[in-house]
Amino acid sequence: AGEDNARIEFERLKPLAQKGAVSEQAFTDATAALRSATAAVAQNNAKLQTAEINLRYSKVTAPISGRIGRSLVTTGALVSAQQTQALATIQRLDPIFVDIQQSSTALLKLRDAMASSELSKDTAEVRLKLEDGQEYPLPGKLQFTDVTVNPSTGSVTLRAEFPNPDAILLPGMYVRAVLSQTQAKDAILVPQQSVTRSPTGEASALVVGDGDTVQRRALQVAQAVGNRWLVTEGLAPGDRVIVEGVSKVKPDDKVKIVDVGKKQTAEATENKAVPAL
Repeated sequence: AGEDNARIEFERLKPLAQKGAVSEQAFTDATAALRSATAAVAQNNAKLQTAEINLRYSKVTAPISGRIGRSLVTTGALVSAQQTQALATIQRLDPIFVDIQQSSTALLKLRDAMASSELSKDTAEVRLKLEDGQEYPLPGKLQFTDVTVNPSTGSVTLRAEFPNPDAILLPGMYVRAVLSQTQAKDAILVPQQSVTRSPTGEASALVVGDGDTVQRRALQVAQAVGNRWLVTEGLAPGDRVIVEGVSKVKPDDKVKIVDVGKKQTAEATENKAVPAL
């Protein structure tokens, strides 16, 4: 309002001053009053902008999306831009990262699988089991592996990313991870009780060969899959492996295969039943 009144007075006196109808001092005073009012408006606008900036500072916006748990300050507490204590901690839960401790031996096998194109980073699927034993329904993808091996444990850290739309996985939770590596072609699984080892650690199994004669086969065992061994060498599809009563028979014994329901058994010549696969 002050600027408007000063401008009106200036515009009224300007033509009169040009005609000499008013004194030069009156026009000079009107000009000075207009300039003073304009400067006051500019100063007030600057104060308004400063107040708007300070108002925006009172609203803290998060640089990332996520979920906040408990606040670290209470209502009415004094905070400042220089304080070291955070107002809150933001955690992104979807997607979420899971760090997996894996042995360096397993890591080498994983790298060999990737190098041989049997497995790629995009197909390295990871599954999780929760603390209560339930399986997490959504698979994850392997992101990266650490570049150093822990000398005390011989393990490395692998990181997998999982979708977590329902926030089932939470930071700090312990889970069990199953990393799918290569799929063994023509793999043979045998019950663990059918495999024996020599004092030097060599694996073998008893099979029913030609003429229903017991034979001992040397095996190459890769790893355990549940309660079975994954055999890579020594067995072929269709081989009949003796599962129970291994101590009751020996190589070159004659046995007789008897069907009992859906279960095949091998009966020794001493009439001792020996189940076989």
